[in-house]
Amino acid sequence: MRKAIIASFSLSLALTLSACGAGQDAATRMTKQVTDGVESSITVGGNNIKVSGLLLVAQPDGSVVLVASMVNNGTEDDALLAVSIAGRNSTLSEKSIPMRVNAPLNFAGDSANASVVLPDLNAKPGTRVPVYIFFGRAGEMKLDAIVRDKSGEYAGVGA
Repeated sequence: MRKAIIASFSLSLALTLSACGAGQDAATRMTKQVTDGVESSITVGGNNIKVSGLLLVAQPDGSVVLVASMVNNGTEDDALLAVSIAGRNSTLSEKSIPMRVNAPLNFAGDSANASVVLPDLNAKPGTRVPVYIFFGRAGEMKLDAIVRDKSGEYAGVGA
């Protein structure tokens, strides 16, 4: 009897401490990324904008460069109007970047067709920074982006 009580108590304690008892909506289960970029989407009002792999790469001069992929899977074209990083407006490669249906925007890398840079942020690698993205039709998206250093797979990312 004593072994059964100890086993039962141990099981309930393990479920409580590991958050497995919270079911399918446990906060620890809902984490989408560690250091390889955040994801988000806007799928209301006939919009279907998806952002994936969004992160910031700190540059030696104190600026940050946005790395991400964005795609408009909706039925109408949209436009990327602005990106705010840590409450400051960044510089886009164009005043307004068209987002054609099913034509991805890639920021940084060999397939880059757009860029976003914020000078003089002086963000430390490993920290998180709020990023707001503003679209013409879809509206606003808020993400919490990690800042990576300019090394490894991000060594070639520059302003």
